[in-house]
Amino acid sequence: MTLWARNVEPLRPLDAPAARASIWDASWPMPDEPASVGHARRLVAAQLNDWGVADLADLGDTAVLLTSELVTNALRHAPGPMRLNLRMSGSRLRCEVEDTSDARPFPRVAHADAEGGRGLEILDLLTDAWGSLTTATGKTTWFELAVPVACPRQPDNSSAPVPRAASLAAARG
Repeated sequence: MTLWARNVEPLRPLDAPAARASIWDASWPMPDEPASVGHARRLVAAQLNDWGVADLADLGDTAVLLTSELVTNALRHAPGPMRLNLRMSGSRLRCEVEDTSDARPFPRVAHADAEGGRGLEILDLLTDAWGSLTTATGKTTWFELAVPVACPRQPDNSSAPVPRAASLAAARG
């Protein structure tokens, strides 16, 4: 009997980076500890800066805030390691947090004096799309943001920006 799977490559444990398909993919394993929230914010800010899109129409600040929400939710609701993935595809920025819980996030009504419970509401307000997918290792919660048209372009005029490091290397040439 032959079993077929949708995944072509073997599952990678969450304590390892995901495979990089291109220079527009970044991935970092994150430990199950509170310091991961700040670390995730710094990683996303640095990667967006490297891709040359951090300062476009508050894209960097919004992505950092929303990443913080996803990582915080994973820490609060899923025991074990997690992985943060960032991808630029055309005019879209996608951020994913993979964790070990298969429980999908659901919006709740937070009382005015509650300290938490507004993360998914913030995702609804600031993203173009967000969702959650069940995976073989738990779930992936993700969001997408539109990259403004004013971003730097690749030499072939495609809609993906040129990473700052690549554009500097080409200029030095």
